[in-house]
Amino acid sequence: MKFLVTGAMGQLARQFQKTLQNHEHAVVTFDRQGLDISDSHAVKERISEHIPDVVINCASYNSVDKAEDDFDSARSVNATGVKNLAIACKDKNILLIHFSTDYVFDGTKEDFYIEEDEPNPLNRYGESKREGEQLLRQETDNYLLFRVSWVFGEGRNNFLYRLSEWARKNRTLKIVSDQVSVPTYTEDIVNVTLFALNKGLRGLYHLTNSGYASRYEVARYYIEQMEMDNVVLPVTSDYFPSPAKRPYFSALSHRKLSQELNVDIPDWKLGIERYVKITSEKSE
Repeated sequence: MKFLVTGAMGQLARQFQKTLQNHEHAVVTFDRQGLDISDSHAVKERISEHIPDVVINCASYNSVDKAEDDFDSARSVNATGVKNLAIACKDKNILLIHFSTDYVFDGTKEDFYIEEDEPNPLNRYGESKREGEQLLRQETDNYLLFRVSWVFGEGRNNFLYRLSEWARKNRTLKIVSDQVSVPTYTEDIVNVTLFALNKGLRGLYHLTNSGYASRYEVARYYIEQMEMDNVVLPVTSDYFPSPAKRPYFSALSHRKLSQELNVDIPDWKLGIERYVKITSEKSE
């Protein structure tokens, strides 16, 4: 198959490229300089030029706090860009795979969110991602829409990388304990996405690792796996005031996807263990 992947510099796109090439699929990737998805003309031109079987949209505006003051930029990528891709893909009968976020929910349910729950984002980033979901479904029915959460993988734009940097500079780490979701490894996202593609699934699904944890619990487990001796202390979100509100418990249930594929998606701790092994091998 031939794949076109946007957002090539991101951790998820890198994993898609690596996995697809290992399976000898043809892959064309674009970073924002090569393809700005907010430009409808550029989107149509690139897709018409390459005519892929599948477009995987990994392009995203992920600066949660910056989106509060720069909503236009967030919306242009997370909403308008998705619409542009959906229109172009529909015109060529191409499957579009897109990724959204647990931040479309407000975190007040106090249980795992399922696909049928009504989104109610607390911040502008979540609003832009929710609008992207809506526009996608308005423009095409040939799509796979996955909501993911707390994504980590090879690259610098994730919590674990930043945690490593903090840990090298500070003996004591203070990490929020009142934000709870599901850390999700890029390798598992990619593998399950491609399995769903091969099984012919379409529609909205939640795709996360199994289990759930607070940022504090994730940090402690990661530091232990890295065999670092930092002290990790829990604090509330009020300790780190930020422009954007974060949901308290935004964990997503992947039961629907697991049942339809008849697979067990690994626990988040196993994802961290594999991530640590890979990053450790690269640093040697």
